[in-house]
Amino acid sequence: MLEKIITLEDVSMVDFLGIHNTNIREVAAAFPQSKIISRGNEIRIQGTAPEIMKITELLDSLVVHYQKYGKVTNDNVRGYLTGITATQAKHVEDDDDVIIYGNKGLVVKAKTPNQKLLVEQAYKYDLVFAVGPAGTGKTYTAVAIAVRALKNKEVRKIIITRPAVEAGENLGFLPGDLKEKIDPYLRPIYDALDDMIAPEKLKLYLESRVIEIAPLAYMRGRTLNNAFILLDEAQNTTPMQMKMFLTRMGPSSKAIITGDKSQIDLPKNQKSGLIDSLNLLKGIKGISFVELDGSDVVRHRLVKDILAAYEKSEQ
Repeated sequence: MLEKIITLEDVSMVDFLGIHNTNIREVAAAFPQSKIISRGNEIRIQGTAPEIMKITELLDSLVVHYQKYGKVTNDNVRGYLTGITATQAKHVEDDDDVIIYGNKGLVVKAKTPNQKLLVEQAYKYDLVFAVGPAGTGKTYTAVAIAVRALKNKEVRKIIITRPAVEAGENLGFLPGDLKEKIDPYLRPIYDALDDMIAPEKLKLYLESRVIEIAPLAYMRGRTLNNAFILLDEAQNTTPMQMKMFLTRMGPSSKAIITGDKSQIDLPKNQKSGLIDSLNLLKGIKGISFVELDGSDVVRHRLVKDILAAYEKSEQ
């Protein structure tokens, strides 16, 4: 009897094997002449050469399925066992608007025309500005695009940053160093990542700095290569900070800059780096500008009316 050990990397074993290992038991039941044992992130197969080959091919298909959809179900296993892809077995067609498949079956997709445009432009261009009011999904969509690039191995890391500017609060009174002070302001980023990456995997990515979330001040002097870089709340950068950020890009990097021109928290005599860059960089080949508006708001239905009321008052 031969033996083969398969090591699964970057896979949540609970989501892959199923609760109480139901998925791997389904596979074992289909190959009664072989023995399949899962331990840690390893699967040990004992059997004849032809059966080991079939089981290996099946597990490879399930890993590809997991990487695309974020989990494997009993139905998926049965579908692959009968030679039918899980998508066909469930009569589900791929949706062109899907960016990634997140945790617990969550489907992250572009929901509005401008969000779809942002996704398209991020594929075509290495530098994209996404500007729009609160609730238009610009940050969430940008995080999803970056996570997909990481999952597809198009980049080796994700770097997410934002300027340390208070929105009426005082960072100085918060405990800890600059990163600890600004982490609460980065909560929407962490929430988005929680939706898209399995908890154990996200913890590993953060600890190994495959995903790095840091204040903009930490970017100075670095060259960010083979990375997907997101600058959030860019309206609160100064022109010098924006220039510093834009010149961090390495030859194999992509960047999305998100901001809201209506929510600038800088001192009144300070020019916004976002508005400055939008004026300076227009017309440069290789840079895309996506404008989101009230029609892209995906929060509570009242948010659109609230935004419209504020815009009317400001005008």
